[in-house]
Amino acid sequence: MARKINFYAGPSVLPVEVLEELGKEMVDFKGSGLSLVETSHRSAIYDEVHNNALSLFRELLKVPENYRILFLQGGATLQFTMVPMNLMGNGGTCDFTNTGAWAKKAMADAKKIGRVNVVYDGSAENFMTLPDVSTVKPTAGSSYLHITSNETIGGVQWKEFPDTGDVPLVADMSSDILCRPLDVNQFGLIYAGAQKNIGPSGLAVVIIREDLLERQADNLTAYMAYKTHAGEDSLYNTPGVFPIWATELVLKRMKRLGGLEYFDKINKEKAEVLYQVVAQYGDFYKCPVDPRYRSVMNVVFTTPSEELDKAFVSGATAKGMLGLKGHRSVGGCRASIYNAMPREGVEALAAYMEDFARENG
Repeated sequence: MARKINFYAGPSVLPVEVLEELGKEMVDFKGSGLSLVETSHRSAIYDEVHNNALSLFRELLKVPENYRILFLQGGATLQFTMVPMNLMGNGGTCDFTNTGAWAKKAMADAKKIGRVNVVYDGSAENFMTLPDVSTVKPTAGSSYLHITSNETIGGVQWKEFPDTGDVPLVADMSSDILCRPLDVNQFGLIYAGAQKNIGPSGLAVVIIREDLLERQADNLTAYMAYKTHAGEDSLYNTPGVFPIWATELVLKRMKRLGGLEYFDKINKEKAEVLYQVVAQYGDFYKCPVDPRYRSVMNVVFTTPSEELDKAFVSGATAKGMLGLKGHRSVGGCRASIYNAMPREGVEALAAYMEDFARENG
C-alpha cells in the first residue's frame, strides 16, 4: 500500500513505526496470548503501559511533582465543562481570551456555569492576531484565565504566555502540546485532546496543579471531579486502553528522537518551508495571520480565488496529499504539520505549491 501524505487537522498523522508496532502486537501483546485491548485495565500487563505513558509524559514535558497528569475520556470538548465546574463552580467568575473558534466554544460552555469576562477579543481582527502578553491580565475575583494556545482553524499560536500572578492560567493545548518545551509552572491547568499531537482520538490529557484539586464543589459528580481521577491514577473507570497504548509508543519515539527540544527545532523548520513558499509567491498565496503569531502546527493560506482553492485541494489529493481543505468556517487551505508529519511530506507540499502557483498565477 502506498502511504498518503496526511495533512488532516485531526484525527491526524501518526508515526508509521507506531502504527506498525500496534499492528504487530494487536492480536498477541508481548506474548501474553491476549490483545491489550481485551485484557483487564486492572491487569499487570496494562498497568505497565498505563504507568509508563504517564511517566513519559511527565519526563518529556518536565512536569513538576506538584502537578498531577490525568488520562480522561471525552476529548478536550468535555474539558470545556470540567474546567469551569472544578475551578469556578456554579455562579463563579473566570476570564477568557477570545482568539478564535475553539476559544469561543470553550467560552460558551463556561458561560453556562458562571460568569465569563473577556479580557481580549480578537473578533475585530477576524482572529488573525494575538495580544501582547503584557496586556493580558486577570480581573478581580477571577477563578482562572483561559487561553487556547494554538487555534487549529485560524492558524494563530501563542509564542509566549501571560503572567497571571495568583490567578491560575488555564490552557487548551490540544493542537500544539508537545511541539516545544514549556514551563509548566506558568500554568494552573493544561488540557489537550490526543488526536493531533499525542495519539489517536479517545483520550484527553489534563495536567493540573495539586492545590487546584481542592476547589471542586461538594456536589460535583464523581466522574466530573478531577480529584476523583487523581486519586485513582486515572483508573477510576475503564480508561481508553487503545489510545493510551498508542500514546505510550508515540512518547517512547519522541524520547528516542531527542525530546521536545528536537521537535521544537524540526517543527519550526517544517513550518518555515511552507511560509517561505507563501512569501516567495506573495502575489498568489496569502497567509492572513499576523507573522508574529503564525502557527507551526497549522499553516493556513489562500489562493487568489475560491475556485483556485478548490483546484489546489483537488490537485493535491490526486498527488496523494490529503486534508488540505481549510475549515468550512473560514475556507481557503490548511496544512496541519504536527510532530509526526515527516519533513519529506512538507517538502512535497511545498514543491506542489510552487508548481501550482507557476501554472495558475
